[in-house]
Amino acid sequence: MFRMFPSRTDPVPPRGRPGRRRAALGALSLAGACALVVASAAVVPAAGAEGTPGGRCHGYALPHVPGAAHQRADCLHELTTAGTVASGHTDPADFAGLTPEDLPTPSGVPGIQIDGYFPDTSTTNTNHGWNHDAQFVIRLPDRWNGGLVVSGTPANREQYANDRAISDWVLSRGYAFAATDKGNTGPAFYRDGRRPGDAIAEWNERVTQLTRAAGAVVTQRYHRPPARTLATGLSNGGYLVRWQLENHPELYDGGVDWEGTLWRADGPNPLTFLPPALRAYPVYAAGGAGAEDAWKAMREAGYPAGSEFLWPYHHKVYWDLTQRVYREEADPEFDGATEAGTPYCAPGTPGCDADYDYATRPPAVHRAVDRVALTGRIGKPLITLHGTLDALLPISRDSDVYARMVRQAGRGALLRYYRVEDGTHVDSLVDAFPDKLRPMVPCHRSAFEALERWLAGNGRPPADHTVRRPADADPATLLTSCPLA
Repeated sequence: MFRMFPSRTDPVPPRGRPGRRRAALGALSLAGACALVVASAAVVPAAGAEGTPGGRCHGYALPHVPGAAHQRADCLHELTTAGTVASGHTDPADFAGLTPEDLPTPSGVPGIQIDGYFPDTSTTNTNHGWNHDAQFVIRLPDRWNGGLVVSGTPANREQYANDRAISDWVLSRGYAFAATDKGNTGPAFYRDGRRPGDAIAEWNERVTQLTRAAGAVVTQRYHRPPARTLATGLSNGGYLVRWQLENHPELYDGGVDWEGTLWRADGPNPLTFLPPALRAYPVYAAGGAGAEDAWKAMREAGYPAGSEFLWPYHHKVYWDLTQRVYREEADPEFDGATEAGTPYCAPGTPGCDADYDYATRPPAVHRAVDRVALTGRIGKPLITLHGTLDALLPISRDSDVYARMVRQAGRGALLRYYRVEDGTHVDSLVDAFPDKLRPMVPCHRSAFEALERWLAGNGRPPADHTVRRPADADPATLLTSCPLA
């Protein structure tokens, strides 16, 4: 997800963007809310650590991850969170707040889990007590369907963030699964790298690196390469799907983009629609003579009509911190010596992000965004889905625009785009507003199945449309069903 930091306002540490070059990404790279605890507790190693065979691993050699600086392979009776939470092979803090509380958890998936990290110089990821970034997880089910699913994490979360929303379900379908922490984590992710844009650029490099490595691991384990490699992810993870299919289509057969973040050098991007919300929402919330004009300003910035009930939460949790830390990544000079701005500053305060005007910032800022920008030139089939009540990445400023970009690039035949009525950015909010919101996770699963059929030649997915929420929908049914047709 684009931004899911703690619901509290965390103090941002002092400025300290390191002036160092990252360690090489390893040989393979050369060949090719949510009450989230950002600094999550260390996962307790399980028996059989450091690659010692045991249990279901008898009878074959454990795979080796090419290019990894460190790795550990464990043989597990359960690869889904039905078992990994108890065994210490995931970190629930990584995926907190991303899914509805009552989302069913599949089980009955034995196999091998490999945890490790690639060479890197940053140390924000504390999982396993490694204090080392570029961590990954690879899961290899005993009953394999021939496919591989690769994902980058939402927000600035660590490698287990997709475990409940994506990993559990694809593992239950027989896929091997791999995920990366993207090379930097937490609210001060922007410190990684030497120049503006480096931290986000590394996200793309790490997904490419892991895709190549995971393909090699799959080949070792099953004695044949994956017949199908799919990319999927939500929010920042959806952005990574788009970027990979634009820049490395040779590595994938297709992808599912779940409300990916749109970065464009000339806008829209988060730095163009977040500042208006920081200016207008407090006036709207205060009521009085200026409230109507403030509401209009929110609508002009892209925030959808009908999402007003979500604005208080997003103002408290998302908009301010998201603007400040991503602006610091692209434009650290805006606030001078201050690092990542001043929380909830009033317009007119020097260096206040509520006054930020991306369009008038120096060319260097736009070049930093351009380094990570999307083009729409996808090279493999892509299904995009986005909730119509997304109050963090407004649909009219994000996926609506990206779908047009794909068509303008002449790649429209490779895209299916579904607007999900009453979906929002964070599925945990469905628990708070079950009468107003629908969960996105079952729609993601329907999109994934549609992609499978598309790639297998069993019918093209339905044309682009809005997936309506049934007027008499039962919440339990919405949690497990989202027909795209």
